[in-house]
Amino acid sequence: MSAAFPFSAIVGQDEMKLALLIAAVDPHVGGVLVFGDRGTGKSTTVRALAALLPPMKAVEGCAYACAPEATAGLCAKCDGSADKAPKGKQVAVPVIDLPLGATEDRVVGALDLERALTRGEKAFEPGLLARANRGFLYIDEVNLLEDHLVDLLLDVAASGENLVEREGLSVRHPARFVLIGSGNPEEGELRPQLLDRFGLSVEVTTPDDLKTRVEVVRRRDRFERDGAAFLADWESQDAKIRRKLDRARKALGAVEVPDAAYERASEICMALDTDGLRGELTLIRAGRAYAALNGRKSVGDTELRAVAPMALHHRLRRDPLDEAGSGVRVERGLAEIFDA
Repeated sequence: MSAAFPFSAIVGQDEMKLALLIAAVDPHVGGVLVFGDRGTGKSTTVRALAALLPPMKAVEGCAYACAPEATAGLCAKCDGSADKAPKGKQVAVPVIDLPLGATEDRVVGALDLERALTRGEKAFEPGLLARANRGFLYIDEVNLLEDHLVDLLLDVAASGENLVEREGLSVRHPARFVLIGSGNPEEGELRPQLLDRFGLSVEVTTPDDLKTRVEVVRRRDRFERDGAAFLADWESQDAKIRRKLDRARKALGAVEVPDAAYERASEICMALDTDGLRGELTLIRAGRAYAALNGRKSVGDTELRAVAPMALHHRLRRDPLDEAGSGVRVERGLAEIFDA
């Protein structure tokens, strides 16, 4: 497997990188949707994030990477061994690709045909959702995903479990993951139910200044010609981000959210007329993660202002009388609130 492009070497796209780091600090934020032009580094950035994630501890031999210290959300095998301490080992955080052409059996899992034919045993072969447990599930061109797979993902995202009942099998296993999607809006819109499941949403565009475009091409060209040397040059910068991410994860639980921050979050969502209350929850969680990333002890206006565009612009109701895009409407509403 070839090495990923260094996260720190990606030119620009600061909002996309920040959204991914926030989701890595606090998976409860609810995932990240990245929409934008082709060739703007969406997939590159997601795969670069995987190399930054510190390893996690998982039960040795568990197909679902259950946490040894966990008391809930375990698979049947790990849950049934509560009388003895399971042996754990350090593993890489999974970042699993869900290709558009994937069959439902490959996604949810199915009967292990080899064991069924050779041994006559009914055994479950875990799918992509099992492999993504406690990690990230990445869907490129998510807006082109088939409807039956969208329905399946919605069910699993809501419950945190995958239930498979087919070919005489009945298997239930944990499937908690951070959903990351990318796509080009020119190729179709995302279903509202799936759109709402993404905690953060960012839009990326092709750089429009000469200096930035030249630097993007120069770095990519050098990476493809001499990847080892390029990785070595950026290793210290990536290590710095990795340490920052690790510190933020450890500090997250100690970040305070005062009543004033809760009130401000609701004030913002009411002013923007967002759908439901998920916007407030996402705003608070993202603000807390942003504070942890920046070494701050509490959430205030600065943190909420920084994360509000990515947390809310995909939650705005359509306004037929306002031709401005949702991003413009969010910025306009935030300016009115914070400038006042």
